[in-house]
Amino acid sequence: DNAGQTFLPAIVAKDDLEKANGRLWSAEQVANSFAGPPLGSLLIGVAFAAPFFFDAATFAVAAALVASIPGQFRPKSTAERAPWRTELVEGVRWLWSHELLRPLAITLGVLNALGALPFAVLVLFGQEVLGTSATEFALLGTGGALGGVLGGFAASAIAKRIGEGAALFLVLVGSGVISAAIGFAGHWLVVWALFATSTVLAVVWNVITVSLRQSIIPDGLLGRVNSVYRFFAWGMMPIGAFAGGLLVALADGPFGRTTALRLPWVVSGVLHLALLVYAAPRLTSAKISAARAAAEAAG
Repeated sequence: DNAGQTFLPAIVAKDDLEKANGRLWSAEQVANSFAGPPLGSLLIGVAFAAPFFFDAATFAVAAALVASIPGQFRPKSTAERAPWRTELVEGVRWLWSHELLRPLAITLGVLNALGALPFAVLVLFGQEVLGTSATEFALLGTGGALGGVLGGFAASAIAKRIGEGAALFLVLVGSGVISAAIGFAGHWLVVWALFATSTVLAVVWNVITVSLRQSIIPDGLLGRVNSVYRFFAWGMMPIGAFAGGLLVALADGPFGRTTALRLPWVVSGVLHLALLVYAAPRLTSAKISAARAAAEAAG
């Protein structure tokens, strides 16, 4: 993913990055959530090893497709490269010194931790609170998949319609409200719809912020800064998952099992909204435009 995000600006104009990222996300959702699972089931019915061989073949096809992209993409500089540790530190420093990307990375890290908070106990929530059967629980995931496809196609239009800063604000508010609402939901179909809506918002956030990074980070630093940014974002998820499990364990005795399993959703929603105090004044459309203008001026 990091290599793909770093490579995309070399083949797509900056004005088209949001549209390209959105379409890529939609294609990934269709392949991962709609085409992949039934195809895997079909192949395993043919032979137990068939899905693994097919998976290996798809990597070979993907490599061939990437190799067929026309153009020269090797770095132009012939200077000797610095040690990888030096380059990594340079990426960390650049990210942390940037007025927009630093709060964006912090916000995403907290968002991912809060998102993982309730999902650590999702299976128990579905079985014990919503009373889902195995089939119904499996269908819950299709809500998120559908939302991902719709969000991929809609993200660019939403950003252009209301502005990128307003779209990010909408994501923060909507994600908090939806998480809290799931905590009070009583039927799996309601949760399915909320999952779909939540994933639309998540994809809008991803498309806007990935495109933003691609347009303002210098080409020579894009891979390093992206990797640091993504490490921070993904690294917060295990912390959130651990906190979610711990919260349920602590609340199970005094509040009862059902309330304990609902609590992570509500806590996550409240903390989403609290995050606005930090994020809202730092991730405005004006600051995003200023960051883009500064990047263009720097060449």
